[in-house]
Amino acid sequence: MVRISLDVMGGDYGPEVVIPGAARALERHPDIKFVLFGQEARCAELLAKYPKLQASSTFNDCEIAVGMDEKPSQALRRGRGKSSMWRAIDAINAGEADVVVSAGNTGALMAMSVFCLRTMQGIQRPAIAAIWPTLKGESIVLDVGATIGADAQQLMDFALMGGAMARALFEVERPSVGLLNVGVEEIKGQEEVKEAGRLIREANIEGIDYYGFVEGDDIGRGTVDVVVTEGFSGNIALKAAEGTARQIAEYLRAAMSRTLLAKIGYVFAKGAFDRLREKMDPSKVNGGVFLGLNGVVIKSHGGTDAEGFAAAIDVGYDMVKNGLKAKIEADLARYHGGAQPSEALPRA
Repeated sequence: MVRISLDVMGGDYGPEVVIPGAARALERHPDIKFVLFGQEARCAELLAKYPKLQASSTFNDCEIAVGMDEKPSQALRRGRGKSSMWRAIDAINAGEADVVVSAGNTGALMAMSVFCLRTMQGIQRPAIAAIWPTLKGESIVLDVGATIGADAQQLMDFALMGGAMARALFEVERPSVGLLNVGVEEIKGQEEVKEAGRLIREANIEGIDYYGFVEGDDIGRGTVDVVVTEGFSGNIALKAAEGTARQIAEYLRAAMSRTLLAKIGYVFAKGAFDRLREKMDPSKVNGGVFLGLNGVVIKSHGGTDAEGFAAAIDVGYDMVKNGLKAKIEADLARYHGGAQPSEALPRA
């Protein structure tokens, strides 16, 4: 059984998306036990529409819901110990849940997670890892917004954690890892990035295959399993990719409705367009993972629909089933426990 704690009030739509999303995830994973945290007056009637979910859940009434526009400091002061977000996170500490999923305010969720769960030994700052659709399948990109600016050691830690997540999610024994840079040449880029590359090469980490530097277009190509960067550039890349996907979808929609001939062509090519739409659907890869904490936290897009929230629950389920936390702890212990520099890994 996988015990999943949900912040039912989080996101733009709260229980109206979270509860149907949980019901969909339960259909896919009948071994889930949900622990729900929300305002009973708003949730009870909706939850009653899903008897299977209600039977597989325990509900906890909460006094406060954290707003999507609240500052992290304000959310901490107002919601500590009382909000659905805080109590959902604290369920991990209480031994009631294995993972928490929330679509709530990202800054508040990160602040509460760090305050409540603390960072793992050896980790200075946590990271948010996103699952990224590529031409080859999927890859992991981190950090996409938790840490603005990162030194070489923090980038090194991101590489360790991203590699562990790739092994948990993709079941790859030795995932390839690249550092995002302005060029692939070793002389290019900021000093922190070049130093991080040296650290990763010399550490010769057992669980990852260091590829070297990668550029922005390598992300979508799927050149490596894990792309490592700091949160400022990672978040810009994420938002740019999401915006581009929406732009292309609008272009296609306009082109297919412009003339009668185009509409007829669309009828014949509908199957291909449906597959393209599914590939570009952000709800299919919803669910950022907070890495580096003493517990697994999944952040869903705030504006997602029920299927998107179910996808975020799927990510949390997979992280627990495949032992993400234990894998990260083992990799950190090997590295921080005194791994000695050795020959660099060959470029794949």
